[in-house]
Amino acid sequence: MQVSVESGEGLERRLIVELPAEQIDAEVTKRLKQIGRTAKLDGFRPGKVPMNMLRRNFGGQVLQEVYGRMIETSYQEAIQQEKLHPAGMPKIEPKEADGEGLFSYVATLEVMPEIALAPLKGEIKRPVAEVGEQDIDEMIEKLRKQRATWNDVERAAEEGDQVRINFEGSVDGEAFEGGSADNVDLVLGSKRMIEGFESGLIGVVKAEKRTIDLEFPKDYYVAELAGKPVTFEVETSQVSEEVLPLVDDDFAKEFGTDEGVDKLKADIRENMQRELSQRIQSRIKAQAMDLVYQLNKIDLPTVLIDEEIEALRKQAREQLGQGAGSFELPREMFEEQAKRRVTLGLVIGEIIKQNDIQVDNDLVREKIEEFAASYEHPEEVIKYYYANQQPLASVQNVVLEDQVVDWVLAQADVSDEQTTFAALTEQGGIPG
Repeated sequence: MQVSVESGEGLERRLIVELPAEQIDAEVTKRLKQIGRTAKLDGFRPGKVPMNMLRRNFGGQVLQEVYGRMIETSYQEAIQQEKLHPAGMPKIEPKEADGEGLFSYVATLEVMPEIALAPLKGEIKRPVAEVGEQDIDEMIEKLRKQRATWNDVERAAEEGDQVRINFEGSVDGEAFEGGSADNVDLVLGSKRMIEGFESGLIGVVKAEKRTIDLEFPKDYYVAELAGKPVTFEVETSQVSEEVLPLVDDDFAKEFGTDEGVDKLKADIRENMQRELSQRIQSRIKAQAMDLVYQLNKIDLPTVLIDEEIEALRKQAREQLGQGAGSFELPREMFEEQAKRRVTLGLVIGEIIKQNDIQVDNDLVREKIEEFAASYEHPEEVIKYYYANQQPLASVQNVVLEDQVVDWVLAQADVSDEQTTFAALTEQGGIPG
């Protein structure tokens, strides 16, 4: 077997493999003899069919089978011989035997990049915050709002009230898709509708009809409507005011404690402290990964990017639910994220390898216990993880990443940054 390698663009390699015809012919003859033991041809008993007849009837098929098997085995031998590390499956182009009795094929593949880790220098801000009484009070207010009820009122609507409306929108005098609805409950000030719609209903009373002239935002997600004037005809059928429950023992029971409000507050503090710790670690980890990504720009195999894009597409389809499979999410929607994830995967792997970072089983146990603490029977959750290899391996990978983050922090310039629980936990809004 003769092997030569040609470099293509980037990480592409062309592996040219030549196979001696006599070796293939010997395998074909061996296989034909095996077939001849049971082959049935007119005029011949099984085991008595001449070789020339076997070649005539079965030779072409056997040659293809032998050639295919030899390509498979010789490819593995060739990449080992040339010390290549494929990033994915090759594209094989077989060639017919030439005049010198050689069979050959070309295997086009991408190889894994050689990674030279850049010196790790940079700044990381470690958030410092605590759970205060005000944070607990604000959380209790959120819980009260989750249990809020609405009482009908016979007065003009104010911000924070809920109105039940029918509305019909029109652009240039024509109704548009999604611009009309009946019996919609809308809290004024919730910013569910485009700017100006909810404020335009301040002061309405039950059974009142009102016309609201607005303009769609220039960056509105429906391109045909973006920036256009719109008129809404709105009829209000109900005005209600929010009624919040009292913070008492009955309220505490609704959230799983029979020991009163003080115990509820203690449970809330514990849960908020756990969330705060997770948010701080997440913020530090994000900065560490950003630093690693920015410092290590490497050539990426297209095949790995394509695989990551498909994984992200699948994840997006699952999140969108039924109906998402009817259209193809565009590649460019995921390309940058896929490149980042592939880069970090390769670079983190190299950091682990070069620094001989081994997963810390004590940290794995701590991580599982931390996760299990939010369940009613944490000991059962812990047993589940240690009895099932796949979820256990998932936690081990997370811990290994955390150990890489610790390694990054040891190299970087880390300084504390004072912040608050609210700043760390607030959620960004979704553009309309």
